[in-house]
Amino acid sequence: MNPAHSENAQTPPDSHVGSRAGVILTLAALASVAVLVWFFCFETRYGPKHVHSTLGWLKSAWNPSTDYEHGKLVPFVILGLIVYRFKEIRASVQPGSLWGLLSVVVGCLFYVAAYRTLQPRVAVAGLPFILWGAAHFLWGWRVAKLLAFPLFFLWIAIPLPTFQQATTHLQLLATSLAHHGSGLLGVETYTQGTTVLPVKGDWKPLSIAHGCSGIRSLMALLMISATWAYVAKIALWKKILLFLSAVPLAIVGNALRVISIFVIAEHGNAEWASTTWHDWSGLLLFYPFSLMLLLAIHSLLEGGLPWKAKNRRELRRTRVAASTPVGELQKP
Repeated sequence: MNPAHSENAQTPPDSHVGSRAGVILTLAALASVAVLVWFFCFETRYGPKHVHSTLGWLKSAWNPSTDYEHGKLVPFVILGLIVYRFKEIRASVQPGSLWGLLSVVVGCLFYVAAYRTLQPRVAVAGLPFILWGAAHFLWGWRVAKLLAFPLFFLWIAIPLPTFQQATTHLQLLATSLAHHGSGLLGVETYTQGTTVLPVKGDWKPLSIAHGCSGIRSLMALLMISATWAYVAKIALWKKILLFLSAVPLAIVGNALRVISIFVIAEHGNAEWASTTWHDWSGLLLFYPFSLMLLLAIHSLLEGGLPWKAKNRRELRRTRVAASTPVGELQKP
């Protein structure tokens, strides 16, 4: 008998079908990636004279006028979250599910709606659906579950069309808090709209402008608290509480920053307070204050400092084991 013929006879016919299906699936995946890259990165549809692609528009929208400057950091945060859980993601790979294609279709419908209405933010909102559905289709539900938060985290970087209206209320709130807070520290002031004026001091009136409303600090702190809550090893309701705590912390932290400007203007150098300290107080006062309070809230929810949680759990297990009778430990 011919050995070559014998080897061919022993090759299961299913292996040829499986290899052919694998090649088709690979080609289909590559074609899908090419289409995705084209429509989101190269198809110019948005902006003046249609010069922006979808992601090009998003990048251009991360500017001071939209108060979404934090958006520049979001892609790096997403990558960091995926790397953080990469070992767990790789260990969770299972056969894919056709249900993932439903999410891909939803994302494509988002893009079609955006293309027809010239609303690039709608197309960007659909991108996580496409990526998440693709992960579900290729690697199964467990991987898709782990990737859900990192992929949909992109939504926090999508500028909202009516978002600017919130700054008016925050300006009024910041003005009121700065006025009353300064009075508690001996700096008498009175307000005219969003302008704070001294009663006795010789410093020029200071206006709580759009940038001092705290909206940028709020958005940045929401991004930080969302990431913090995701990696925190606490219950889901505690994660939600930790995330939402960013709102009052941002308001109080911004009020303290503005109050410090008035106090320095009253008792120190008014020009330095309204220029140098105004520009640097966010970095030197607001973020340290807010992050320390986030750490305090996290520690309160977890019952101690987060980095000591593992030691506390091991200590509890040791105490339980020590208090359990030997006979019970040997029971199956």
